[in-house]
Amino acid sequence: MNSLQSFTDGFRDEPGYLDFGRVGPISEAVVEETLGQTEVLSRARFGSLEHLIEQDVRARTAVSALTGFTADQIALQPNTSSGLMQAMFGLTGSVLLSAGDFPSVPFAAVRAAEALHAVTPLWLETDHGRVTPGQIRDQLTPAVAAVAVCLVDSRTGYRTDLEGIRQVIGDRLLIVDAIQGFGVVEAAYTAADVVVSGGQKWMRAGWGTGFLALSERALDRLVPVYSGHVGTDTDDPWDEVTPPSHGARAFRVTNGDSIAQARFAAALEQTADVGVDIIQTAMNENVSQIIELVDEFVIDVVSPRDIRERAGIVVLEPPSELLTTFVASLHNHGITATTRGSTVRLSVHAALDPDTVTMLRGALTAYALTDTY
Repeated sequence: MNSLQSFTDGFRDEPGYLDFGRVGPISEAVVEETLGQTEVLSRARFGSLEHLIEQDVRARTAVSALTGFTADQIALQPNTSSGLMQAMFGLTGSVLLSAGDFPSVPFAAVRAAEALHAVTPLWLETDHGRVTPGQIRDQLTPAVAAVAVCLVDSRTGYRTDLEGIRQVIGDRLLIVDAIQGFGVVEAAYTAADVVVSGGQKWMRAGWGTGFLALSERALDRLVPVYSGHVGTDTDDPWDEVTPPSHGARAFRVTNGDSIAQARFAAALEQTADVGVDIIQTAMNENVSQIIELVDEFVIDVVSPRDIRERAGIVVLEPPSELLTTFVASLHNHGITATTRGSTVRLSVHAALDPDTVTMLRGALTAYALTDTY
């Protein structure tokens, strides 16, 4: 394995960036991969196109190493939302999900219901946005064919127990939007039937990257509604429309962006070389450091403190009358964060620049002085 130091040395973001939950600035390895592959495409030397075509297999193999699904069970997607659409449009029956999940999940379910009338969303009642096995167990009905969850909730920072959910739902399909934890959280991905993620956040691979992984149970039950000419078992299906493949490739519409696939592969390979467990440990240490700093200023942390329930997201909730002051203080001290409603989200990766901590302390100090005044 490569060292964690070599991994964190590849972070290029400037001090003050605490917004990996929105987008991860691309890593040094991804920058180099992009430049190299762009050069290959720009020159178009003899034989180079075959090299670009091979990036699909390379990226799927790299996804396999991090998820436990085989490369043949994986279809690359341009983003998380496209993969979720593929899954929801292919489903028949009721799907139990939280209306409070990131919009990609409920939108996919509702759009599929509106268009095909084959899937019915059932809205899960949650514990302040946290989806737990117990809540799912209590709200299951015989009509439920699938359960959809986020691995990490983008607003609460809560990390979902996939193994616990699998135990309570039986052989129903488990659909997981993994983007807020993929690459920084060790998760039981093979407990799920559908795992979807993009690479633009914690993987730091940039936009246009993602995957859809499908278990054999999912392949048996989902209909590949959006299946293009590259989704068959025929390499060049000229002059006839051949049926979709039984495998994950059926959920492809057209050939992907080879350079985006190479970017994604580079990020995945680097993560696998270091080890998600090592990255997760470093990320957890940084999250603890941020929480300890915030606690000094008596600001409510409403995301989980328990290391078993959290990922890289720390959610703060200052008094409502001071929210604008708090956000302004972060802005004035160069802290990049996400504000939603009454909360501010700081998202921390395996690398945490000491200057970022100093800047955050300055912002919190200025806020505290204003509050006291």
